[in-house]
Amino acid sequence: MRGSCWLNRRIEQRFRLFAISTVKSVKIKLLLFCCVALTLLAFSTTGSSLLLWNNNNNQTPLRRFSDSRKGYSIVMNTWKRYDLLKQSIKHYSSCPRLESVHIVWSEPNPPSESLLKYLHQVVKSKSRDGRYAKLRFDINQEDSLNNRFKEIKDLETDAVFSIDDDVIFPCSSVEFAFDVWQSAPDAMVGFVPRVHWVDSLNGDDNKFRYGGWWSVWWTGTYSMVLSKAAFFHKKYFALYTNEMPSSIREFVTKNRNCEDIAMSFLVANATGAPPIWVKGKIFEIGSTGISSLGGHSERRSECVNIFTSVYGRMPLEYTSVKAVDSRNLWFW
Repeated sequence: MRGSCWLNRRIEQRFRLFAISTVKSVKIKLLLFCCVALTLLAFSTTGSSLLLWNNNNNQTPLRRFSDSRKGYSIVMNTWKRYDLLKQSIKHYSSCPRLESVHIVWSEPNPPSESLLKYLHQVVKSKSRDGRYAKLRFDINQEDSLNNRFKEIKDLETDAVFSIDDDVIFPCSSVEFAFDVWQSAPDAMVGFVPRVHWVDSLNGDDNKFRYGGWWSVWWTGTYSMVLSKAAFFHKKYFALYTNEMPSSIREFVTKNRNCEDIAMSFLVANATGAPPIWVKGKIFEIGSTGISSLGGHSERRSECVNIFTSVYGRMPLEYTSVKAVDSRNLWFW
């Protein structure tokens, strides 16, 4: 009797274990089936979208120049570096949404016929769908760094890409920076960040120091982007020339420095917001510049303090935001 009961219990236990294992197996198989189904669905969706993308590529591309205000203009500062100017114009003329190039010319003699002919030929050779960027020389009688921010009457785009003749960025980086600027058209959007900080060594909260790239790298913070490579709205040309305190323009002309800091102060004072730093690969094709001279940081710190005094406050705002084009990066 006891033996038969024990045997029945063993059979019942084995049946339960078999049933449980069967259920678990069914659940696992069901889970695997769902995973496979979802994977196939994802691949089919991706495949159809890729097919659609390929089909769209075979169609006639849309014209990106239907509204000139949707593009941007380059305003390039130059001074007796004709080889660099030729190289820069040749490069940037290939950028897709470039509408016009304005060369800020402050030399005592006008550009030579050979230079004009070469640059016009280069620009025309980069035509896209029969259209190419307009090329203009903005001739100035006075040699001043303020000339790069003079108001341009025939400027057709709202967006201005201010650039030096010895700095080159890939067109893909410029186009991405333009997209970033379109999301914040009142801001300065640029590739070269700088920072200011309180001069704590002197124990005066109203005195500041100018920090270069290594200060930005170390702290991860910035408050300016330099106009040697930056987007901003064309309205700031008029503000710089007509509204900004004249003492700042006079200082820039006399000291041949800090026009970029002056523009950063102007935009920050107008917006109450920080600039936007865009990550991009920079190629400096020139050999020397103002920043290579001794005492550069001290002179820039002097500019920051003088401009702060003129405004009656420090308008620059700190930020740690950096715009990165994740399409070109594995990790971002």
